[in-house]
Amino acid sequence: MLAKLADLDEQHAIAVAGGGERYVERHRARGKLTARERIELLVDPGSAFLELSPLAGWGSDFTVGASVVTGIGVIEGVECLITANDPTVKGGASNPWTLKKGFRASQIAEENRLPTVALVESGGADLPTQKDIFIPGGKMFRDITRSSAARVPTIALVFGNSTAGGAYIPGMSDYTVMVKGNAKVFLGGPPLVKMATGEESDDESLGGAEMHARTSGLADYLAVDEYDAIRIGRRIVARLNWRKATPSGVEFAEPQSDPDGLLDLIPADLKEPFDPREVIARVVDGRSATNGAVFDEFKPLYGNSLVTGWAKIHGHPIGILANAQGVLFSEEAQKATQFIQLANQVDVPLLFLHNTTGYMVGKEYEQGGIIKHGAQMINAVSNSKVPHISVVMGASYGAGNYGMNGRAFDPRFLFTWPSAKSAVMGPAQLAGVLSIVARAAAEAKGKEYDEEADAGMKAFIEASIEEQSLPYFLSGMVYDDGVIDPRDTRTVLGICLSVIDNNPIEGTDRFGVFRM
Repeated sequence: MLAKLADLDEQHAIAVAGGGERYVERHRARGKLTARERIELLVDPGSAFLELSPLAGWGSDFTVGASVVTGIGVIEGVECLITANDPTVKGGASNPWTLKKGFRASQIAEENRLPTVALVESGGADLPTQKDIFIPGGKMFRDITRSSAARVPTIALVFGNSTAGGAYIPGMSDYTVMVKGNAKVFLGGPPLVKMATGEESDDESLGGAEMHARTSGLADYLAVDEYDAIRIGRRIVARLNWRKATPSGVEFAEPQSDPDGLLDLIPADLKEPFDPREVIARVVDGRSATNGAVFDEFKPLYGNSLVTGWAKIHGHPIGILANAQGVLFSEEAQKATQFIQLANQVDVPLLFLHNTTGYMVGKEYEQGGIIKHGAQMINAVSNSKVPHISVVMGASYGAGNYGMNGRAFDPRFLFTWPSAKSAVMGPAQLAGVLSIVARAAAEAKGKEYDEEADAGMKAFIEASIEEQSLPYFLSGMVYDDGVIDPRDTRTVLGICLSVIDNNPIEGTDRFGVFRM
C-alpha cells in the first residue's frame, strides 16, 4: 500500500504542477497567484480543503486536473464549494473534462446546499473541442441561477479573463469582485468586436474592471489587487448570515484502533478476504460519554458476507454496510435491504464500504432467487432518501457495484483507495467468458479453434480490463470524487458528513415494489 501511495503522490503532483514550470513562472511574473495559492488564502487559516476530482482527465489528451481546481473549504466558518480556473493550463480554457468536473462540483453544491465561490481566470472554451463543450456547457449557467433562486449565494472573484460565455459567470453570480487592471469581462474581445461591427476598442474600455465598477455596474466591488479581492470575498461570505440545518460541534472520541493499521488490511490479491470490522474500528468514533459503543452490529449472525451496523464519525450518526467475503448472497441482499429501510426510518446517513465481486451466480443460487433478492437491495438503495457516501476499498464488480451504491446511484460522495478496482467483472473472468463464447462459436461452425490466438486474445483483454478498472483511470473519468490515502478516510468522511448537515436529513417511507 505504501508503494501505491507513493505512486498516488506522483499522480497528484502532476495535477498540482498545472501547465508546468515554464507557464507557472510566466504567470507569477505577471504578479499573479496560482489557483491553489488563491484557494489557500481564501479558506480559513489552518482549515482543511477537500479537493475534488484532482485526477480528472487522467489518461486523456488533456492535462491532468482538467485546468480547474474544485473542492470544499471553510471560509469565515462557512463551508463553501470553491472552483478555481488554472490559467497556467492553456490560459484556463475549459475542455470536456473541465466541464465534467465542474458539473460534478455543481451537483455537490446543490445536493448539500453549499454557497459557491468561483475564482475566475479563463480564456473560455478550448475551441478545438467546442463541439463537446458548447451545447452541454449551458448547464453551468443554469446551475448558477438555480442556486441563487434556492437562496444559496454565488460569488465570483475575477482575477483575469472571463470572456465570451465565461462572462456570464460574474454576470449571473450574486456577488462579483473584479481585480483592477487585470480582470477583463466581455462577451467579445477587441478582435471579435472589430470583426463583427468594425468598432475599434481596447480591453479596458470594453471590459476592464474599473469600467464595470464605474460604468456598467457589473462589478459590485473593485479590488486593488488579488489579495484585496480575496479579502473582499471573505468579507462577503462573513456577511451571508449562513446557518446550517443541523448544528455542529458535537463532542467525539478518536478511534479505538490506530488508523495507520489500515495500510496493512487490504491484501495485494483482492481475492483474499479481510475483516471490514477492522476498517470500521479505525474510522468510527471511539468510546466516550456520549458514544457508549464503537460499532453496534446489526444481524451479526446472518448474511456473514456483509457487515451492517451503527456508529458515529466525528459525532455524526452513520449506518454502515461493508463487504466482508466479497460475494453477495441472497441473505446479504435481504439483510442490506432491511438495514437501508431502518436507516431511512430514523433519518441516518449510510456509508457503503466496497469490496465485492458481485452477486453469487450458479444454478443453486438462481433457483434460490438471487435475482429477486439482489433487486430488493438495489431497489432499497435507489429509493433511499438519506444521504449516501461510498468508499471503494477493494473490488467493486458487476451488480455488486450497483447494490453497494456505485456512481450510477448518485451517492453524495464517492472516494476510492489506491487498492480499488471496478469493472463489470474481474479481468481473468471477462477474458475467460469471451474465450468460452469464441470457442463455442468455432465449434458450432465446425472450425478448429486457434489456441494460440485464444491465448493472445485473453492476454490482451486481461491487460485492457486491468488498466480500465484501476483507480486512476476511473478517477480520470470522474467516476469518483478522488483517490485518497486510507489513513485520511476518517477525516474525509468527517468533512463530508459536516457538509451533508447543511440540509435536513429525511428518510423515505416509500420504496418500489419488492419482488418477494
